[in-house]
Formats: sequence, C-alpha cells, structure tokens
Amino acid sequence: MTQRKTPPAAHADTSHGRESPTARLDRLTHAAAAPLTGGLSPVSLALAMADWAWHLGVSPGRQLELAALAAQLTRDSLDPRAGGADDIGPADDDPRFRHEAWANWPFSQLRNGFRNAETFWQEATRVPGMTAHHADMTRFFARQWLGVMAPANWLATNPVVLHDVADSGGAHLLKGAQNWLHDVSGLQTPEDQAQAQRFVVGRDVAITPGKVVFRNHLIELIRYDAQTKKVHPEPVLIIPSWIMKYYILDLSPHNSMVSYLVAQGHTVYMLSWRNPDATDRNLTMDDYLRLGVFDALRAVGELGTRPHGVHAMGYCLGGTLLAIAAAALARAGGVANAKDLPALKSLTLLAAQTDFSEPGELGLFIDESQVGFLDNITQGKGYLTGEQMAGSFQFLHSRDLVWTRRMREYLMGEREQANDLMAWNADTTRMPARMHHEYLTSLYLHNALATSSYRVEGRAVSLGDIRVPVFMVGTQRDHISPWPSVYKLHHLCDAEITFVLTSGGHNAGIISEPGHAHRSYQMATRSAHGAWIEHEQWAAQTPQREGSWWPAWHQWLARHSGRKLAAPRLPAKAALGNAPGSYVMQRYRD
Repeated sequence: MTQRKTPPAAHADTSHGRESPTARLDRLTHAAAAPLTGGLSPVSLALAMADWAWHLGVSPGRQLELAALAAQLTRDSLDPRAGGADDIGPADDDPRFRHEAWANWPFSQLRNGFRNAETFWQEATRVPGMTAHHADMTRFFARQWLGVMAPANWLATNPVVLHDVADSGGAHLLKGAQNWLHDVSGLQTPEDQAQAQRFVVGRDVAITPGKVVFRNHLIELIRYDAQTKKVHPEPVLIIPSWIMKYYILDLSPHNSMVSYLVAQGHTVYMLSWRNPDATDRNLTMDDYLRLGVFDALRAVGELGTRPHGVHAMGYCLGGTLLAIAAAALARAGGVANAKDLPALKSLTLLAAQTDFSEPGELGLFIDESQVGFLDNITQGKGYLTGEQMAGSFQFLHSRDLVWTRRMREYLMGEREQANDLMAWNADTTRMPARMHHEYLTSLYLHNALATSSYRVEGRAVSLGDIRVPVFMVGTQRDHISPWPSVYKLHHLCDAEITFVLTSGGHNAGIISEPGHAHRSYQMATRSAHGAWIEHEQWAAQTPQREGSWWPAWHQWLARHSGRKLAAPRLPAKAALGNAPGSYVMQRYRD
C-alpha cells in the first residue's frame, strides 16, 4: 500500500526560518493595507461586526427592544424642551459640551440628539451570544464613530466655534486652517519650532546630575549623584518601560521622581533603553530580561551594594519585566549566574500588570488576527515604529487627544501649549519585531505570567515564589493598565503587598509630585498570606488621603531599609559619561 505524502506547508515559519514566496506576498499585501486601516486588522474588525450582526439578526426580540428604544430616543431628541441648561457645565463628562452656549436652541437639541445616539448604540452593541472580545470591540468602535460625528467637531454645529468666528472676524478660523495645513504637510511654523525647543533632553528635562556607569547593546545604566550626606544603604534600581524614554521619571526638576528620591537620601539607578533599529529585529523578551534587568542588577552589585540588597522598581511594562525577573530569581534554582546578582530587598510596581486576562481597552487591539497583522507590518522593517504605538494610545483617548484638541487647533486657531509631559510623549521609541510578537502572545494572548507558564531560561516561573515585600500603584483613569487588573497580583502572590490607588491616569497619576494640586490616593497593606479582598470592596473601605503618594512610598522604602550611611563616592573609572547618556538621544524619522 502506497503511503500518501503530506504536502509541504504553503507558508514557512518566518520567525526563525526563511520566508516562502507566498508568505512574502501575504506579508506585503497586509503591510500595504496597514496605512489604510490605521494598523488595525480589517479581519479582526469584520469578525466582530459579523458576530454582532448575525446574533442580532437571529434575535427578533432584541430587535423589537432596540426599535422601541430608538423610537423613544428619537422623540426625546426632537423635543425642543430637551437638552437644556440643567446638565451643562463642569459636571458634563465631555469637555466639548461644557460651554453654556450648548444650552441654546438648536445646539441644545444637537447635543441632546448626540447623547441619545450614544445611549442607543451603547445598548445596541449588547447582543446575547457574542463573544466578550467582539462585544467590547463593537462597543468601542461604535463609540469611536460617534466621536467622529459629534456636533462639537464641525464648524456649522458648534456654537462656541461660531461665536469665536464672529468675535475674531474669522481670524481664528484662518489661523486654524494654517495649523491644519502645517500638520498635513509636516512643515513647522516658527511657533511650533519654538515649542519644540522648550523641553530639550539634558537641558530642560532629564537634568538630575548623574553618571552612566554601565552600557551594553540594550541599556545604559545611570547612577544619580547623592544629594544628601547620608543615604540608605540599599539603592533604588528603576526599570522603566522600553516603549517609552526613561525620563518620564526625570522630567523638570519640580516633578522629577528621581530628583525627589535622591533628595530623600536614596541612591538611585535608572535604566535607559536603547532605541532599536532594523538590526535588532531578533531581540527577544529573554534578551530584554538578561541584558536589561539582570545586567543592571549585576552592575549595581559591582558598585558595592551586594551586601545590602536592592529596592527594585518597575513602571508599566518595565514593572511586568521586573516581576518576571523577581519570580525567576525566587524559584528553586534561580537563574544562570545568579551568584553575581545582589538580592532584591523589595519590589515596587507602578501601573504594571501581571495578569492580562482583563487588560482594558488596549486589549481590544490584541487578538490572533491583530497580532498576525502587526507581525506582517513589523517583519519588513524589523520593528514597530513609535508613531504606530503613539497612534494606538491616541485612539484609546480619541475624544481628548484627537477631537477636543483638533477642535481648538483647527477651528479656533489655538495651538496647545506644550509641557514637559507632552514633550516626552512626542519623543517616541521603537520595539523590535520579535520581542513585540513575544510579549503580545505570551502576556496578552496566553496570559502566561498569571498562569505560571511563562518561561525563563526554558523553565516556568511563578509569581507565587516572590517573598519580598511589594509596593504597588494603580491609577484611577488608566486605560493602559486598568487598576483592577494591576490589583490582581493579590491573587497571584502571597507576599506582603501595599497597594496604592491614586488619582489621575497612566502617566499623570504616577508623576504626582508633592504640592501638585487636586491629587489624592488610597493606601492599604495586606499582610503576607492575608485574606483576599475584591477590588471594589478595597476601594470602598480604604480611606482617601490628600496629596501625593510619593512621600508614602519614600517612607515605605525607608522602613524596609537599613540605617543611613555616608554617601559612597563613585570611582572615577566607573563613570562612562554624564547623564542622561547617549541612548536617550537616539531618534528616528518613522
């Protein structure tokens, strides 16, 4: 009997081997389509729409409910008495509609009709039987489309803009048209150029004095000069996310976390990640762990801190990477060459997820189809551009970061005045193709870290092995690392955990220096092996505190530190250059 041969695979695995001609054709086709779809997989979105349409199509009862709701909301929208001044003002959730001019007819009805359309589609996207991911996607994109059509975005239907046109004699509208033209063409006005020069790295931001004390292919390690005669013997090693320039934690002197810590008597080390190029396409998550966290720890230990241990802090994905490193170090057998590494004295995780089962709205962009589409985009270049990442984050906050801003800049001629945080946000970074694929699939798709199946050096790690005290911070309005998701570490780790919930978003909630107005936080400690409390209950029972959470963190670090010693001097031969180093200066025109 003749054995049937298995036909060869049509597509080769391009992550490690060579790319077949057909795979190349598919990749080039998808990459060519990416600019037309904003980098979003059209298949992923089509599947979500089909899921909604099919389930709605076979649910006549649900159709009747929505028809009745549509009729009711239409009557309300046409009622001239609706949408008056009662709900106009600061309490309005949408800043575009807070002006008192929206209380006047016919704009009050336009606003009321828009609100009713939001209400309808919020309900219409809830159809029983849909997958949770598709339901979330449908709801999100319906909201995005409504955001495009909002009456505040258009000259003829925005009373605030119309009044401004009349008061300025059209001058502001003309200035807005010039702003639009410069943005489309990419040509900067003298005003734009002056704005770009307000926050120069090394001159206006990232100016805390320090030295680069270690450098490899992936990181520079900065040690900051002591600002006090005595310091705690355990240094603070900061691991920022590699999808951002490190100096968000060293902005202007008044809101620099690094400057604050050294002023309190802490020796601070900071990783500055290299901005990758096409030659880095095959860097992996293991490379980021080995060349980033472990090499930095080793360098800190070699500068004399080995007997005392290290307070390690990670922000965003840097915190996720640090949690992986801490779990790997804590497991039986640890990691290779662990004897060269100083011990971790404590762990601080800022807006860092370890359980990605509910990653918030960022998870809307991550499924198998979307990851495959992104792989096709990044494989040719070897990296994901900073522009693409920035566009995704803007999409999550389109109302505030896109439409409200463009209304003021293009219809009213008001250029937004830059600040240090905005300047940092525009200083984008890239991500190597292979590492980007690995962290999306391992963490977001498979949730490997939370299920103790994430592998380091070929062996799985478990967050349950971590025994050092943990300080965690979540922010109330975080769309990237929602605080209930951050809080889930309580489920995965039995160590003592001090959890802080602070006002603000993913960045502004972390950069919350003392003296910043309108800041508050909640803080409570769960003892090691303590009882589980749901996040809603935690928020309800934990008292509110006014002000910045930074002093509370400093006090926590001090309690877990030894008695202060004379600040050690850095040997001259250890200094490779002055802070902020060279890697932070790497920029590309993506």
